[in-house]
Amino acid sequence: MRVLVTGGAGYIGSHTAMALAREGYEPVVLDNLSTGHRRVVKWGPLVEGDLSDTELVTRVIKQYSIEAVMHFAASLLVGESMTQPRKYFWNNVVNTLRLLDTMLETGVKHIVFSSSAATYGYPQTIPIPESHPALPVNPYGETKLCMERAMQWYGEAYDLRWMALRYFNASGADPDGVIGEEHNPETHLIPLVIQAALGKRPQVDVYGTDYPTPDGTAIRDYIHVVDLAEAHVGVLRHLLGGGECGPLNLGTGEGHSVRAVIQAVGKFSGGEVPFRDAPRRAGDPPVLVADPSKARKLLGWEPKNSSLDAIVSSAWQWHSQHYKGV
Repeated sequence: MRVLVTGGAGYIGSHTAMALAREGYEPVVLDNLSTGHRRVVKWGPLVEGDLSDTELVTRVIKQYSIEAVMHFAASLLVGESMTQPRKYFWNNVVNTLRLLDTMLETGVKHIVFSSSAATYGYPQTIPIPESHPALPVNPYGETKLCMERAMQWYGEAYDLRWMALRYFNASGADPDGVIGEEHNPETHLIPLVIQAALGKRPQVDVYGTDYPTPDGTAIRDYIHVVDLAEAHVGVLRHLLGGGECGPLNLGTGEGHSVRAVIQAVGKFSGGEVPFRDAPRRAGDPPVLVADPSKARKLLGWEPKNSSLDAIVSSAWQWHSQHYKGV
């Protein structure tokens, strides 16, 4: 069975393509390589192109006899979305609507959608269940929620089978070191801390030290990218088997502070990680932790690789090799 993986040359997309191949599916990657990397497409064909090119998408679906879609391609920087909302609505909404229409026109009825915990906005309860009010506070989260609602209506009208996976903090790398996390610019905490530990940046900034948390720094739910990838495969099976549609949290249910992450990296680096305290960033809640019980119930899924040590260990191994040119 061939699965179209849009954005499959990116971080989560490439790990999911690997998981699909291990489970007997053939991932067909469509990516414009604006932020993805050609070298991480290893488990199936790469089609270089953009979702805005509906003729190309139609041709790919027909040529490869695509039976389902995993949709990762999107703009995803929260800060940038505040200053460039047009880019985010065009990339994340207009192009996704084009994809959905092309799927319907070619008879493809199953989609696993890469959503985000940014759909929730400021949490009213911790941990956060899927029933929590969805009140995004930035255009990025708004575009993801917009598409969740569109898919719900497409499901009602056109029998589209869909599930929107609301990630918390994707992190870590393939334990075998085949692929890892590489963004430009890098905005994720764990790679930033590792880069500081390796001397690739002068320090890591700790944004906010006066939060109402045990050590004053923000707490986040870190989920290993391998566990995320395995959940995507489980969701695909769930949809193909006629399971219910809707949003689904992917997290661990446990949170770790910024200082805890810095200490964890320090254990693997064997030294002190240089850091600098800085003021809070606007829009950063003190705590974001998922309630993952629905994923456990529907999929029988457990995040087996998502202890903080396991995440940091895999990320440290990959980044260390990457910066040595291995």
